[in-house]
Amino acid sequence: MLKKYFEPGALFSYRSYRNLWISTVLTIVAMTAFPIALAISVLDAGGSATILGLILGVRIVAGVIFAPIGGVWADRLPRRTVLIAADGFRAVIGSIVVFVEPESISFWALGAIIFFMGVSDAFGGPAVGAIIPSILPDHLLPVGNVVRGIATKGGTIAGPGIAGVLIVSFGTHATYIATSCFFLLGAAMLFRVTEKTNVKGQREPEKFLHEVKEGLRVVWYYKWIAAMIVMATFQLMMVVGVENVLLPVITKRDFGTAAVYATAAALFSAGGLISAIISIKMKIKNPGTVAVVVWGLFIFAPLVLAFPSSRELIYLAYFLAGFSVGPWEAFWFTTVQREVPAEYQARVFSIDYMGTVGLLPLGMAIAGPLADWLGERPLLIGISILHIAICAAVLFVPGVKQMKSGLPPYTPKSAISS
Repeated sequence: MLKKYFEPGALFSYRSYRNLWISTVLTIVAMTAFPIALAISVLDAGGSATILGLILGVRIVAGVIFAPIGGVWADRLPRRTVLIAADGFRAVIGSIVVFVEPESISFWALGAIIFFMGVSDAFGGPAVGAIIPSILPDHLLPVGNVVRGIATKGGTIAGPGIAGVLIVSFGTHATYIATSCFFLLGAAMLFRVTEKTNVKGQREPEKFLHEVKEGLRVVWYYKWIAAMIVMATFQLMMVVGVENVLLPVITKRDFGTAAVYATAAALFSAGGLISAIISIKMKIKNPGTVAVVVWGLFIFAPLVLAFPSSRELIYLAYFLAGFSVGPWEAFWFTTVQREVPAEYQARVFSIDYMGTVGLLPLGMAIAGPLADWLGERPLLIGISILHIAICAAVLFVPGVKQMKSGLPPYTPKSAISS
C-alpha cells in the first residue's frame, strides 16, 4: 500500500527529501526528549518549579534573540550545512550533562546548556523551512511541507515517551547519551541531502546588519506576510498563551486528574493532522481566507474552558480546535516558499519565528495574574472575542485572502519603489 509513495515522481522517491524527513524525526525526538531529562536533573539537584520554568524558558528566549542571525546565515550558506552544524552542536551541548552528577549540577550551567540549545534552534528552524524548495519540485511543495509537519508532530509525541522509558530504565545519563546520538544520526542523514544551488543567492554578502534589515524589508514588501505574522504574534500571546496555562489548571481542578489535559492535547494534535491532510487534497482559490477562517475555530478551546461541564465536551472542543491549525500546515510554508525569492526565505522564516513565538512566554506569564484580576471565565470569553476580531481584521489586508501580493519578486530596487 505504501509502494505508491515511493514510485518515480512521488514524494518519497526524492532521496534528499526522504533523508530530510528521517532527519527531522530524529531531531524532533531528541529536542523533545532532552527537556524531560533536564527537568529530572533540575529536580534531583533540588530545584523548584520556578527554577525549572525559568531554565526551560531560556530556550525560547535564546531562539527569539538569535532568530534573525540564524536567518541571515541560512541565506548566506547552504541550508544543509547550517542544519548539520545545528544538529552537531546540539549533540555536543547535550552530552556535557553526561559528565556531571545531577546533585552537583549548577543551575547556571543547566541554563547555559539550554540557552545554547535555543541558539541552535534559531539556526536550524529557518534553514529547514527554506531548504525544501531546493529538494522538491514546485507541485510537491504542499504535500512535502505537510508530511514534514506530520514528522514534527510525531516526533513531538514520541520524544517525551522515549525519554520517560529511558529515564525509568537507565537513568538521566543514558537519556542524555541517547538524545546526543539522535542528534548525530539526524546530522548524518543530512549528508545524503543534495541541495540545488541558488544561483541568484550567489552574491557577495552585505554587511550583517544590512542583511538583517533586508529581511525585515522583504516581510514588509509582502504586506500579507507581515499582516499574518502580526496576527499570529498577538493571538499566540493573548489567546494561545492564556489557554495553554489555564487548560491544565482548570481540568486538574474540575476533574481531579491530569489525564483530561493530556487527552485534550492529543486530540488537538489529531484534529490538526486530519485538517492538514484534507487541506492539501483540496483545490482552494483563496488559501488565506480558508486558513484565517478555519483558524477561527480555535475559539472552541478557550470557550470550553470557560464552561467546563464535562470531559467529553472538552475532548470534542479540542478536537475541533485542532482543525484550526491544519490549513496553516498546508498553506503557509508553501506560499512563502513560492512568493519569496529563495535567497531571502530563511530570513523571512526567522522573522516569522521571532514574531510568533517571541511574545508567547509573556502571554503565559500574565495568564495567572489576568485570571486572578478578571476571573477565569471573563478572561476566556474575552480572549475568544479578541481572537475572532483579529481574524476578521487581517482579512482586509491586501493579499491575505489569496496569500499572494501580485507584486514582482522582491529586489532591493523594488523595495525602494514600493
